[in-house]
Amino acid sequence: MTRDEKLKERWDILVKKLSGKFADGDTLDLDSIIYLIGVQELGQLGRKFKKDDKINLMHIAICRLLEPYGYYEFDYIDKDGWPHYNTKEQLPHLKAGEQSVLMKEAIVQYFMEKEFIK
Repeated sequence: MTRDEKLKERWDILVKKLSGKFADGDTLDLDSIIYLIGVQELGQLGRKFKKDDKINLMHIAICRLLEPYGYYEFDYIDKDGWPHYNTKEQLPHLKAGEQSVLMKEAIVQYFMEKEFIK
């Protein structure tokens, strides 16, 4: 099985599992999964978030997901419990499809590390 086929298989398993847990039968999209990761990383489950908070949660998730790739590094957690990251390297200019593949790869890796999928 090629790397792309394995990624697609793992992605499909992950989406199905997360959608079953959080989407009441709907299928979660990439942005929704990134948002869930942000909530997980913040650790303030069950809290209602404002629109600006939701954008910040997605930013936290993206930083955390791309940290292993060398683009960000964790800096500190502020007094409100929000993690902060520093940019180590600018992201390369990627086409939309390439961005999607990079994020899916990072998300699959994240959930494998958390032992949510194999």
